Amino acid sequence: MSLPSLPRLEGVSLAILAEELGTPFYAYSKKALLAPFLELTRGLAPLGDPLICFAVKSCSNLSILRVLAAQGAGMDLVSGGELARAVEAGTPAERIVFSGVGKSRGEMREALLTGKDGILAFNVESIEELRALGEEAGAQGRIARVSLRFNPDVDPKTHPYIATGLHDNKFGLDRRALLEAAAECAKLPHLRLNGLSIHIGSQLTSLAPLSQAFRSLRAVIPEVEERSGRKLDHVDLGGGLGIRYRKEKPPSIAAYCALVLRHFGPRSGLPRPLRVLVEPGRLISGAAGVLVTRVVYRKKQGKRRFLICDAGMNDLVRPALYDGYHEVVSVEPLGRNGAKAVLTDVVGPVCESSDFLAKGRRLAAELPEGALLAVLNAGAYGFSMSSNYNTRPRPPEVLVDGSSSRVIRRRETVNDLLAAERL
Repeated sequence: MSLPSLPRLEGVSLAILAEELGTPFYAYSKKALLAPFLELTRGLAPLGDPLICFAVKSCSNLSILRVLAAQGAGMDLVSGGELARAVEAGTPAERIVFSGVGKSRGEMREALLTGKDGILAFNVESIEELRALGEEAGAQGRIARVSLRFNPDVDPKTHPYIATGLHDNKFGLDRRALLEAAAECAKLPHLRLNGLSIHIGSQLTSLAPLSQAFRSLRAVIPEVEERSGRKLDHVDLGGGLGIRYRKEKPPSIAAYCALVLRHFGPRSGLPRPLRVLVEPGRLISGAAGVLVTRVVYRKKQGKRRFLICDAGMNDLVRPALYDGYHEVVSVEPLGRNGAKAVLTDVVGPVCESSDFLAKGRRLAAELPEGALLAVLNAGAYGFSMSSNYNTRPRPPEVLVDGSSSRVIRRRETVNDLLAAERL
């Protein structure tokens, strides 16, 4: 018997990368990144002209975005900074949608002036935002293309921090507010209502909430068109399909695509075809990334065993923030000598009791100081949510493609962190 290990990512040795770069570091597999995107592309092809907009917030490195943009991906944004990333990565304006409840007027102006005619859609989440967008579009002499975000009051059965489709959440418009916003669009000459959008949450492990949300969305389309006096041309179905971190059994991409086709495909019974947009993030980037860290110390305290590593909650905050589970395995194969396992907490050096990567895991009793560990499924909301807490420089990022690898973000230095404060 031997304990699980991950000596290589595609054809590249993680141990050699650790020698070259030091630890901790993030590494991404290009093959694993593209596989779900391409499967989605094939599964949604019967729609005719679907647009898969990658949720940039999940993994925002420019090189990752360039890989996806080169395959025809659009981008789903929630900030002006993400807009700048999408544009620099080569994403055409007509493949960009801008979501989020708190777009500033400055961000609106930037998006309105992107490309020849501005971005594909502003996913608008309040009447107040709608009016502000109308004013900014008028000031710029532009027409803002609008997609109203509908909140269908559907429980996505996920962590409450990443549920977004209930009326208790700050996101979107309930039916009454949605219809008011549709009527308001008709009064604002610099807005063009083109679509409706929904996004009920992240890490969904059942299709039932999505099916309920899709039915609610279909039902409200004719009411919105009547109130606005316009025919819609697209629906944005959001993202949220989960991945397997532990024992979850999320739906397959094929099953998800079949659900989308049933509700919005050629045989869905809609009065006319509507273009379908989707916004996957975790589904594409989650399983593509690993965080590699080194054991600094082994420690026993009472009945607890700790592996203290050089990666902490500032590098991967999901365990502390969401009680998120990530499998932790050895990089070097341990063989039979490493078969005996004991319950161990994998923790970091940050000065917080919430600084852990894993708790109560069965890991090799004789795993030595200096051993390398890989934290799996860390590609989504890993580096993108990292911080400099405790004045800790963030780790480098590496993209692996077959037997080659390249650094796509260098390791930060303390001097980088101090530079902005030397005034």
